[in-house]
This record gives sequence, C-alpha cells and structure tokens, in this order.
Amino acid sequence: MMKKLFLSSLWFFVALCFDMELSAADDCRACVQLNQYTFDKVVPKFKAAVVKFDVAFPYGEKHEEFSKVAITMKDQPDLLVAEVGVKDFGNKDNSELAQRYKVSKDDYPQLLLFVQGKTEPVRFVVEKDADFTADNIKRFVRKKTGMYIGLPGCVEKLDRLAEEFRAGGEQERREILNKAKVFEETLPEDYRAAAKVYVKTMERILERGDVFVQTEQTRIEGLLKGKLSKDKKRSMEEKRNILQSFTHRDEL
Repeated sequence: MMKKLFLSSLWFFVALCFDMELSAADDCRACVQLNQYTFDKVVPKFKAAVVKFDVAFPYGEKHEEFSKVAITMKDQPDLLVAEVGVKDFGNKDNSELAQRYKVSKDDYPQLLLFVQGKTEPVRFVVEKDADFTADNIKRFVRKKTGMYIGLPGCVEKLDRLAEEFRAGGEQERREILNKAKVFEETLPEDYRAAAKVYVKTMERILERGDVFVQTEQTRIEGLLKGKLSKDKKRSMEEKRNILQSFTHRDEL
C-alpha cells in the first residue's frame, strides 16, 4: 500500500514538473531555448541577441513581458530573442554559463544584449520592477543597436525620415521636414497625432538646435515620474519613443 502511494506521488510530481516545463515553454513560444551546448553556436550568428537568464521554469509578469518581445520580434531576422534556464539543483544545468556572464540567481530574470562584433554583452538595468516591460526592453535594444524596432506611437516611414534628418545638414533637414509634412497628409486620422510630433520636433530642432531633443527627453522623463492619468502617461511614453528616432545610437 505504502509503495503504491509512493509511486502515485512520484508520478504526480513528475507529471507536475513536466506540465510546468511545457507551460513555461508555451508561455514563450517565440523564444529560442539555449543551453551551454548551443549558446556559442547560435548567438554569434545574429546581429543582435537579447537573452534572458532565468530559473528553469520561469513564470510571472516579467516572463510574460519578455514573451511579448519575442512574439513581436518573431519576423525580425537579425534579432534573436532567447532564454537560458538555469538550475541550482540536480545537475545544475547552465549554471556555468550564468557564471561566465556574472549572472547570479539574485539577478533573475537578467537580460543580456549581445551585439555582433562586441566581446561583452550589455545588461538591461531597470530602477524598479515595474519598468521591466516589453516596450522598455524593445526601447533598450533599439537604442543600443540602432536596429529598427517599431515602438508604440512610432510610424516607420517617419522614423526613417527622422534618422535622415538627424544626419543631414540644414538644407537637407528643411527638405526632409517638407517630406514629413507631405507624408502626414497621406496618413489615416489615427496616425496624424504621431505625425505632428515628428513634424513639430523637426521644426524645434531647426529653431533651437539638436539640444532640443535632449531637453525635451529630460522634460518628459520628469513628467513620467509624476502622477499622470493613464492616457496622459501613454501619450508621454509615445512622445519619448518618437524622440528616440532623433538620437544617436549608444556606443557599446
């Protein structure tokens, strides 16, 4: 009787663990699962790879936010979104890989951004847990790599014009501003508000110089730290995303 009870409990535990593993994998269907044997074979093949080091069976809001990144980036051929599940029990799978990049279990989940041609990855660092969001992760990747990643509030065509504007001389900038105004008129009403932010930003830069972007970013960051309505906060976040198109990529 005791033996049967033990076997039943054992099978229940195995089934539970199996279900947890399937559930974790299913939660991040678009993530590539890496381990110490595949990591060095896969990561260097991509222009950029954002890798989450986490417990073996991750769950919770942060895992869900990372899963959103993987899903939205699934058609981006140059970016790898992957996970490394680390066990601190049994055979301690991938623990050596975590140690190699100085990731401890107190850091989980820890995101590392690997960029082709660079020897060291960049850590995704947030001030508070609430900042671990899909949008912030995408913003981080875009800022550090220069890779185009559409962010909320952004319009790809206008993002491209913003990049040209940033690199152009005064005459070129005026021509690009005119292109942006013409393109704005072709957009559906839902995108007009965003287009006006691009146009207004170009006009302010022409009036005040490139310093306007940094000044405006600082102003918006200050507002976002205060109490805002949900709609106002979203509007400020979208403006911040648009402004990023006018800034230079960070050097790693």
